[in-house]
Amino acid sequence: MNNNGPGAQHVQSRLMRESLVDKNVIARTESPVTAILTDANAIQIGGRSIMDRVCSALLPLLDEIVANQSQHRMIIGVGAGVRTRHILSVGLDLGLPTGVLAALSAKDSAQNAYMVSCLLAKHGFVYLEAPFVVQLLPAMLAAARGAVFNGIPPYSLWEHPPALGKLPPHGSDAGSYLVGEVFGARNVIFLKDVDGLYTADPKLDSTAELIPLIRAEELINRKLPSLPVEPAMLELLTRARLAKSVRIINGLVPGNLSRALAGESIGTLIQRYS
Repeated sequence: MNNNGPGAQHVQSRLMRESLVDKNVIARTESPVTAILTDANAIQIGGRSIMDRVCSALLPLLDEIVANQSQHRMIIGVGAGVRTRHILSVGLDLGLPTGVLAALSAKDSAQNAYMVSCLLAKHGFVYLEAPFVVQLLPAMLAAARGAVFNGIPPYSLWEHPPALGKLPPHGSDAGSYLVGEVFGARNVIFLKDVDGLYTADPKLDSTAELIPLIRAEELINRKLPSLPVEPAMLELLTRARLAKSVRIINGLVPGNLSRALAGESIGTLIQRYS
């Protein structure tokens, strides 16, 4: 800070007189990024794949989460399920824009997340609304070993228009990944109803083969007709600074989450780099 005359103070900044949309200026901002919660694990519970199956799928999974609570800090994002499919169909028939559809989808995901947090409340898990994830998450994890949040990122009316169709491109996969990326989580784990990523939809094609390891860019370029994760999440992964991989596992199989938290190579690992 320089003083140039009585009462005049000027803050020195390398960006003060620069355009923040200039490509050269943007390139000069590349620098190391600080990881905030390196011992936390970002976990996504799929809405359609897990939540919609209710007790038979969800309760054993929550028991496994609790069993790992003493060893692993967990930040749990929850996705939207069948209710969102219905409301999106109605919204599309009414001609509602993508931003409105995103706001509607987030309400279903929030309901699912709140239900999960209620079931885990006696074990010290708390539910955090989006504005409080950054403000309160570190404090909550200092007192407990888990928190639950709405996995759909709060773009709402500011949701990015998709390249194809009108469905909001950023769902709970993208939102849960972004939380892992921002905090520099130890793992980002997606709990789905398939054993990982396949060369085709294994529910429709018995010859589909499991892909245990793949780069995000390669997966995007393969243009598979069906994916167990959102394409927007893969695009985000190609630009990762901290969370440079995600693991897809079958959350319906007891023990899978414990194995993934322990670092075992199960399911599919999607990496930014090979």
